[in-house]
Amino acid sequence: MEQTSMTPGEVENMFTTGGQYRFARWGRAIAPVVFGTDDDSLSAIKDAFQTVALLADMKLAEMDPEFGSNFLVFFCSDWDEIAAIPDLGHLIPDLDGVLDRLSAQNANQYRSFMFDEAGAIKLSVLLLRYDDEMASVSVQALATAQMAQTLLCWGRAAFMLKSPIGMIEENNMAIVRPVVAALIRAGYDKTMPDAAEDVTHALRLSARVNQLLKDM
Repeated sequence: MEQTSMTPGEVENMFTTGGQYRFARWGRAIAPVVFGTDDDSLSAIKDAFQTVALLADMKLAEMDPEFGSNFLVFFCSDWDEIAAIPDLGHLIPDLDGVLDRLSAQNANQYRSFMFDEAGAIKLSVLLLRYDDEMASVSVQALATAQMAQTLLCWGRAAFMLKSPIGMIEENNMAIVRPVVAALIRAGYDKTMPDAAEDVTHALRLSARVNQLLKDM
């Protein structure tokens, strides 16, 4: 059964890592670029990205004034391929160490963020190792899940037990689960800050989330 409300504690857990509450949303339009996939998949990925971005009342941009593209997505079949990408180490500190840990953990994804002076997200790099697990879902489902996890700086365990997406049986299309969609919408409320580290922020988010779920 789909969750129909969220307590402040549940919201707090979604944005807590190592005991520290940290919320951040994008402070600028997202301009994605995707490497390592074919044209048909690229079109499906960007369509899914745009659909999810609308939850934040955001349209994807062609260009970011500072970076050109500020959401960089790299598909690979092996983590060694990522090590060969020029200048990526400037965006991901200790890239070699990160790749060693990903290989040791047999991980298939890694996401990093950069933040502006106000704490808002200004750039994200997403690394995806296309393994059997990823191949078992559609490109649309994969892109929907990844964009939902990129719109906010979630806590490390936010989606450890449950995916951010659900599937519509009639057409086998993925959607962001209602409670996650409500959190994204609430997080991008114009009256809310771009970033917060005080847990009272979770109280405000919870109230907005529950009103959104009630109105659905």
